[in-house]
Amino acid sequence: MIFVSACILAGSLISLYGSPEEKTTTMSRKIINPRSYVAVRAPKPIKVNGKLDDDAWKSAPWTEDFVDIEGDKKPKPTWRTRAKMMWDDKYLYIGAEIEEPHVWATLKEHDCVIFYDNDFEVFIDPDADTHEYYEFEMNAFGTYWDLLLTKPYKDGGSAVNNWDAKGIIVKAHVNGTINDPSDTDQGWTVEIAYPWSALKECARRDAPPKDGDQWRINFSRVEWDVTIENGKYKKVPGRPEHNWIWSAQGVIDMHRPERWGIVQFSEKLVPFKPDPTLDARDALIQVYYAQKEFWAKNKRYAVNTNELGLDLPVEIHTTPHLFEASCGKVHINNESRFWLD
Repeated sequence: MIFVSACILAGSLISLYGSPEEKTTTMSRKIINPRSYVAVRAPKPIKVNGKLDDDAWKSAPWTEDFVDIEGDKKPKPTWRTRAKMMWDDKYLYIGAEIEEPHVWATLKEHDCVIFYDNDFEVFIDPDADTHEYYEFEMNAFGTYWDLLLTKPYKDGGSAVNNWDAKGIIVKAHVNGTINDPSDTDQGWTVEIAYPWSALKECARRDAPPKDGDQWRINFSRVEWDVTIENGKYKKVPGRPEHNWIWSAQGVIDMHRPERWGIVQFSEKLVPFKPDPTLDARDALIQVYYAQKEFWAKNKRYAVNTNELGLDLPVEIHTTPHLFEASCGKVHINNESRFWLD
């Protein structure tokens, strides 16, 4: 296959799914109910080999099938993708099943830009503040890219490419043959064991979590259309990638952590408890996007929700170049960072 070099610094790369220059629109304000999942404690350490055949996984439910990144307004993905999660005192375990009739990969160097291949991706915001979160990408070879983001790209964030999840275990298994167009494959599976010692760096909370704690997590699958030429796979020229994810974003931008799924950690499988701050967060993120539109037109921020044309129980405080908004004990600022009293 012919591809441009993917081994470049992430700090100089505008990540897939969004850029700082992306214009905020009314559509990007749409609130989408995040999917939820209860991750149970593993009864014993999981043997990570990429196959998802450890007995512990039997007690972990699958997530819903992945959907298009934009949600219901786009067609259902061509091939199925789903994931599982478990945890213990040392690791957060993630497994995924990726249906794929033609498995291929090209990249073999750690911290390459993996989404130039078909890939599986994980995004983790431990404290749900939308800032200082983790991104992880891997291909069917098991080559991976781990990095953290200071804040979303739309808010001026940058990628810290030299951050490494020390102690991480990453395995991929192909159910078929990789890079062989002459046959039809079933797909590939992945297993990841994230050490809490790495994830706690940006958590500002217990890691491992306590029973009942909730983190914001999402999964993405990048899928490129390919043809077969001279016995090799080749990307279809000029055709963008498909973005199939667990919890829909509503826009083609994974870097909107407020829209990620909610994972509840539990000692055993119990009903999911809805986030009591979700309604307040929904109101505040609407104010955030409305303020960005207001600034673009007026070169200042609105001082109340009436100026924004919103009927929401939100109090706004502004300076000429900054704003904070509050809904009860939940707050947001002009860089979309959330915090609680």
